[in-house]
Amino acid sequence: MKRRIIFYFLILSIPLLLALSAAQASRYRAVAEDLKNLEAAQQQWLESNKKLIAGIAVLSSPQRIEQIARTDLGLKKKPPEQVLQIHIENGKRNDG
Repeated sequence: MKRRIIFYFLILSIPLLLALSAAQASRYRAVAEDLKNLEAAQQQWLESNKKLIAGIAVLSSPQRIEQIARTDLGLKKKPPEQVLQIHIENGKRNDG
């Protein structure tokens, strides 16, 4: 009698194990698809960042800034003898 119960239990457990294996494979496929989508989104973000960095480099070039200062703002460069430079060392006061 015990052998029959064990035998029936083993026979019934095989479909259960196959169902569990199929469920695990399905979950794996879903996770793999999510990973693929996240990697594609990451690649798009990287490309977007590269374009933005290139745009920043173009917009912050000294030649462009100088052109805007001259044409749009009407500014002119001062000759070096008219420029006063102030240097502060260490931000500390030295009274002697």
